[in-house]
This record gives sequence, C-alpha cells and structure tokens, in this order.
Amino acid sequence: MVAPAASGSGSRPVHACALEVELRIPASASLKAKRTVVRHLLDTARQRYGVAAGETAHQDKWQRAQLGFAAVGPDTGHVDAVLDRVERFVWSHPEVEVLSMSRSWLETSV
Repeated sequence: MVAPAASGSGSRPVHACALEVELRIPASASLKAKRTVVRHLLDTARQRYGVAAGETAHQDKWQRAQLGFAAVGPDTGHVDAVLDRVERFVWSHPEVEVLSMSRSWLETSV
C-alpha cells in the first residue's frame, strides 16, 4: 500500500507490488533447456519493463518454474500497468503454460 513519508522530507508515498507466476514448460527435456526459457523471460522483463525479476522455486525441476517480478512506483496505477504488461508478455510466450499468477502489495504501517 503506502509507505510513510520521512518526517519533514515532503516525499511522496511509494507503492510496491510483487507478481508471482507458476509455469509449466512442457517441451523442456533438461534443466539447461528450462533455464534458456526462464532466462529469456526474466531478462526480457527486466529490460523491457524495468522490473526486478528472479526464479523463486522449482529450480531443480525440468518442466516447472516459479518466477517473481516486482515493481515500485509513485502510484498504484503505474505499478498495476507495468505488471499488467509483464503478465501479457509471460502469457504470450509460446514455450510456457501459465498455471497461476498472483499479486501481493507491500503494506506498511503508518
């Protein structure tokens, strides 16, 4: 949600959201083949959309991957729009099946 502003600084609130994506990579026959697909998704998302990205689970499974993406911005609309574009990019990749997606907003107490 909204991070508290530093006292006296006049700074604007910061909004942060994490996107978790569960994938199946049916054509992958090895960890090397899986890493090629995962690396493409992560590197392209970082470069094209300016998000933080990483593989967060299933590193030892050939046909499964869990990826995490995070975006930070001055308002929720901007953060939502960035993660919407990341979602569309992942869904459009022909080598993966999306099993699930979920978003988690950073909450801070004032």
